Amino acid sequence: MVLKFLRLLKILRVAVKYGLDEIAISGLKVPRTAKLIDNVIFWRDISAPRGVRLRMALEELGPIFVKFGQVLSTRRDLMPFDIADELTHLQDRVPPFSSELAIAQITRSLRAHPDELFASFDRTPVASASIAQVHFAVLKDGKEVAVKVLRPGMKKSIDEDVALMHIAAEWIGRIWADSKRLKPKEVVAEFDKYLHDELDLMREAANASQLRRNFAGSNLLMVPEMYWDYCASSVIVMERMHGIPVSQIDRLAAEGVDLKKLSSDGVEIFFTQVFRDGFFHADMHPGNILVSVAPETFGRYIALDFGIVGTLNDFDKDYLSQNFLAFFRRDYKRVAEAHIESGWAPRETRVDELESAVRACCEPIFDRPLKDISFGQILLRLFQTSRRFNVEVQPQLVLLQKTLLNIEGLGRQLDPDLDLWKTAKPYLERWMGEQVGVRGMVERLKAEAPRYTHIIPQLPRLVHRALLQAAEPATINHDLLKILVIEQQRTNRLISVALACGALVVSGAVALLAYGRWSHLI
Repeated sequence: MVLKFLRLLKILRVAVKYGLDEIAISGLKVPRTAKLIDNVIFWRDISAPRGVRLRMALEELGPIFVKFGQVLSTRRDLMPFDIADELTHLQDRVPPFSSELAIAQITRSLRAHPDELFASFDRTPVASASIAQVHFAVLKDGKEVAVKVLRPGMKKSIDEDVALMHIAAEWIGRIWADSKRLKPKEVVAEFDKYLHDELDLMREAANASQLRRNFAGSNLLMVPEMYWDYCASSVIVMERMHGIPVSQIDRLAAEGVDLKKLSSDGVEIFFTQVFRDGFFHADMHPGNILVSVAPETFGRYIALDFGIVGTLNDFDKDYLSQNFLAFFRRDYKRVAEAHIESGWAPRETRVDELESAVRACCEPIFDRPLKDISFGQILLRLFQTSRRFNVEVQPQLVLLQKTLLNIEGLGRQLDPDLDLWKTAKPYLERWMGEQVGVRGMVERLKAEAPRYTHIIPQLPRLVHRALLQAAEPATINHDLLKILVIEQQRTNRLISVALACGALVVSGAVALLAYGRWSHLI
């Protein structure tokens, strides 16, 4: 309790230092309180932009708050855009924890010392983040591996900080006028789930395994193999991947990698994951992407870090594909109709008004190279349009929006002249043809074939049984009929008693009335 109180005091001190209260003042429901706070705390220097001050405060508060800022940076549907843009600059610059702690974690999770598990284990970490750090090792059969170890004590630290965030969200919801739209409690709950998912490294290993299976045999993307005998919730061991970080353009060019092809391959990988698989790597920033320069896999992407993935169901994929194609064909009316048909926009929304708003957002971007447009600005205007028409931003699409921004940054680095729309349109049209056309029907029939092989042999017997049942007179359930008769008799008796009582009451009333008139005449 004492430690939690001290942590709360530190958070309040940092909030005052960077003027986070001033950021909230403009939205306070009580103007007098806002003015009082502004006058009392007058000695601070809060001349820096609010987004910069918020970023610096989160960095000072530590890794959990940095993670929170990173999540907020993806919620452009909720956050002011200047703040969301600044939060994208947050980095996990976290000092590594000691090798002794890493060895203890491995020993506890895998029930053996690293010296027993591996032929060699590098005690110096090669990467360190807020949740885990990575060491290189070699298995006893000579395979090079990467060992990812969860930072000790993370669950307790996360639980304590997130509990304070829940309290702050409740407080903000009570006093901030814009809290209904920004939904602070829902955002913290989403962050809570996201962090606790990351604490289970087995989930990350399963994500990697699924993505590797989806791209088996592909010449576009490589995913490390997971060694399940060495995996646990706090430690995972995977194939070590060799490559050049995709952000090191000069090194890639010096090795002879075709950067224009690399950029178009990145677009195809993204749309393949989204529309073919409905399962996509949602943390595709340059730090998680390598490019192979080995002769047998030259120029292929290498994906790393699978803690964050996105999933889409068939309805989402169909809706998105229709919207993308409508965008590419500049059929803004179809875009508006799809929003209303899906229920994402209210039924009473006028199609022509939504069509006009979408046209204003998207028309300027066509027939222009990627270097001349900004998806950030396009998303800004689309979110403004969404709020105007009360369009519900779907949670499953938030990661997709974040990934699309990552793709934009990657494309700008590799090929500033890339036209994303022209690159993606043929792929989407081919995918739609496979789903809706004759080929799609054939594929669905193939998928259902195992069920048909089980049902078809039974059809003659099932048809014969149905015909017999139709020809036979309806059978009577005598037990049920007997129960119904008894209940009906009981009801009849109750009705008879009620009628008799009613008749007596009426007769008595008539007799009293007659007696009254007779006595009056006498």
